[in-house]
Amino acid sequence: MTDPLLEEVRRFYDDNHDGLERARRARRYYYRCLQRVVAARIPPGSRVLEIGCGNGDLLAGLRASRGVGIDVSGKAIAAARATHGGALHFLEGDGVNPRVLAQAGGPFDAIVMVNVATHLTDVQAAMEALHAVCHARTRIFIYSYSRLWQPVLRLAELLRLKYEQPAQSWLPPEEVVHMLALADFEVIRHDRDIVMPVALPLVSDLLNKYVGRLPLVDQLALMYGLTARPMPQRFAGTRSSHPSTSVIIPCRNEEGHIEPLVARLPSLPPNSEFLFVEGNSKDDTEGAIKRAIAAHPDKPLRFLKQPGRGKGDAVRLGFREARGEVVLILDSDMGVAPEDVPKFVEALVRGKAEFVNGSRLVYPMEGKAMRFLNLLANKFFALLFGWLLGQQVRDTLCGTKALYREDYERIAANRSYFGDFDPFGDFDLLFGAARLNLRIVDLAIRYHERRYGETNISRFRHGLLLLRMSAFAARKLKFL
Repeated sequence: MTDPLLEEVRRFYDDNHDGLERARRARRYYYRCLQRVVAARIPPGSRVLEIGCGNGDLLAGLRASRGVGIDVSGKAIAAARATHGGALHFLEGDGVNPRVLAQAGGPFDAIVMVNVATHLTDVQAAMEALHAVCHARTRIFIYSYSRLWQPVLRLAELLRLKYEQPAQSWLPPEEVVHMLALADFEVIRHDRDIVMPVALPLVSDLLNKYVGRLPLVDQLALMYGLTARPMPQRFAGTRSSHPSTSVIIPCRNEEGHIEPLVARLPSLPPNSEFLFVEGNSKDDTEGAIKRAIAAHPDKPLRFLKQPGRGKGDAVRLGFREARGEVVLILDSDMGVAPEDVPKFVEALVRGKAEFVNGSRLVYPMEGKAMRFLNLLANKFFALLFGWLLGQQVRDTLCGTKALYREDYERIAANRSYFGDFDPFGDFDLLFGAARLNLRIVDLAIRYHERRYGETNISRFRHGLLLLRMSAFAARKLKFL
């Protein structure tokens, strides 16, 4: 049975194809902005499906390793094939019809829907159909007009500045989030984009790239964007429930912590390991590690000598050498209790997160575990990074983080997007996880006072460095 709403949409785009293409060229500034926004969310080399692809220009700009576009308009598909058919594949039909999706192949890493949801007869059913072309790391990107702009766009139609659209539902983002949840998708990121869709030299870019990204101002944006992932239960049983884990333990001037740390290391699943990465210590940290390894042959301990400098270099060396399915950073000062390691792994196994970040700012801290200025700095950077990453991160400076090794390898493969700029190792991971749209979740832990030596962190020097890193990341993640 033909869907009358779908047929109306098809006729509209076929009957007005030439005029819509002229209008698209006239409003190329808006479409360039939209292209830039979507491309920033999808790493190059992804397998991408675009539903409602039109003439294929947006899909072509995503640098997909495999790109498939679907549209109900035969004329739009003909134009897309003529322009982009050599590199991309295009199908005519209903993009959420199981038969058409089967022709598209899959699974895909990213599924893009721009101004499509408002034309769907049943959004929940459409989203459910997409599971046929998803894998556990697929991300759904939905962009649609904000209801705030409905009067403006309607006026533009009355003044014949814009084609009058077929009947559509002006769905607010919270309603789409609800429908996605019913269809077993979890929204992990909300965006608001393009406050000035008309080209005004200098002014439009200033508003769209910078001013329009600020809190409150972004509420005026023309578009809202939702990034969603399949809920973990859809892929239950596809991963081991007891994954091998590599715990990376960077060590510098921590001689007095090594033996008590080793004594408290928890039992982990078979083939797990603890990698001590020592670099440039002034005390006998290296000797303490080697003595602990000799004294505990029953524990899977490994020693790595760091050739470079800095915690970031140590973390990257440990991750390169890791053999486990899960990789985890544990600071050797035992600020985070070694006994908490299994909690991080369990959060990954249960699908609650794809990147688990320790949070020291929930429970009361022990003694002088964190000085007052450090606490203020942590709270400030938590707010800043939550805004930058588009996900809540309460404690960016906690050294304990966990993720699957295959996700780390994807972060490392995309490291050139940010560059090798992080001396700590934590922010390289956080920014990379945000770039890949991984689900980041805080795990509350109790923070303990250092028992030996002094912290390797300089409050003011490293604080200024974090600000510079944040400004750099803002250009890559926020000011698009």
